[in-house]
Amino acid sequence: MKELINAKIREIEGNLSDLYSLLPKDFNQYAQDIKTKAACERYFEKVVEGAIDCALLIIKSKKLKIPEDDLGVFDALWESGIISQETNKNLKAAKKMRNLITHYYGKIDDRIVYETLSEELKKDILKFLKEVGAFGGK
Repeated sequence: MKELINAKIREIEGNLSDLYSLLPKDFNQYAQDIKTKAACERYFEKVVEGAIDCALLIIKSKKLKIPEDDLGVFDALWESGIISQETNKNLKAAKKMRNLITHYYGKIDDRIVYETLSEELKKDILKFLKEVGAFGGK
């Protein structure tokens, strides 16, 4: 199971790297380039989905109760002491934003997405990877 967790961590790191290689330095560039915006949003989805998959692998390896929904995976890791309360809260917010992007495309505020990508996601995901890596990855 450790190998699967490590593979998922590497996948998340790769998607995060790809996202930040594409993300423009300012909002106007992001908002005006529909292809770049779409690619960044897709990588955002992949990073968040990867974090959920990683959490599920850890839940299975620790034989924890499988949550009823994807948001519950982060609660389970927090309740087990694997991730911090702050990481739990931030990744649940990222999951909710991922759902908005996926299901309500065109009805979301591009500025909020850009700010999340440029200011919050990277630090939240890197903290998550550090915490789960300390658990048993890497």
